[in-house]
Amino acid sequence: MDRKAFHYDLPKELIAQIPLDERSASRLLVLEGGSLGDYQFSDLAQLLRSGDLLVLNDTRVIPARLYGHKPAGGKVEILLERVTGARTATAQLRASKNPRAGTALELADGASAYVLEKEGRFFELAFDTDLDPFIRAHGEVPLPPYIKRVAETQDKARYQTVYARMPGAVAAPTAGLHFDPILLDSLDKRSIKRAFLTLHIGAGTFTPVRTERVEDHRLHSEWFKVSEDLCDCIKKTKANGGRIIAVGTTTARALESAALNGLLHPHEGETTLFIYPGFQFRVVDAMITNFHLPESSLLMLVAAFAGRRPVLDAYRHAVAHRYRFFSYGDAMLVQP
Repeated sequence: MDRKAFHYDLPKELIAQIPLDERSASRLLVLEGGSLGDYQFSDLAQLLRSGDLLVLNDTRVIPARLYGHKPAGGKVEILLERVTGARTATAQLRASKNPRAGTALELADGASAYVLEKEGRFFELAFDTDLDPFIRAHGEVPLPPYIKRVAETQDKARYQTVYARMPGAVAAPTAGLHFDPILLDSLDKRSIKRAFLTLHIGAGTFTPVRTERVEDHRLHSEWFKVSEDLCDCIKKTKANGGRIIAVGTTTARALESAALNGLLHPHEGETTLFIYPGFQFRVVDAMITNFHLPESSLLMLVAAFAGRRPVLDAYRHAVAHRYRFFSYGDAMLVQP
């Protein structure tokens, strides 16, 4: 399948640069059986059914962007991809020239990070201080590359879901950013249940598909956990006629990764699952998702779920009706 089959034209001014004042005030485009409807995200409880189960990703974004300089004075930007130990991490580095193994990068408060090795796009770093308190004191919210501004105080709360609790992500599960306590309460009153899994989203989520053939692309690895309690809740929901609503592509990826052998089972570990058209979903019945970049793996996942043509038609509708796109943008409810 040709990568360009997932292209669409997006005016730059539709890329949301700041969040709305109210989380659930975002717009919601409903794609159901090929038909489109325009709603507000606050309408969600009325669009779902009693007995449905929302599955959400409770990962918490860490302040993963750090700044420092090389011994000769050159500036270095560090974007943590994954914290691998109390004082070690895998990271992307941005500098005029890649530092060599053994280079000490000078950070705030006299701390240092030592370059151990480079593998592909990533560097292995060792710090001379404990990472958790250091990044909490000096780290910056790792806003996506298409948000063309410096992170602000409001981003510490807004680039985070209200139910985030498991630190480890360097990008937010953006479909969940629209939920607020009032909306969650309205879902409860409608007997729409919710349950959680964890998938720590890496910066690789923004890596474009560069291969001409979609099938040749290799997706980055991410750590996830699907618990036994969640598996039991999903099985009970399905047995009672309810639907499993994945809140976000990361949730869908985790659930389907835990069911690759045909049956859903508890799992904790890495997934490299790349979902594109032709994939057979075993768990997810409907999906809430933000709008994704052209030719991206996330757009391909949504197209695998609802069909390439209906999804691209929905995206063209969203562009024509001036929806806001990407992380701080609006959302879709996809119900095949």
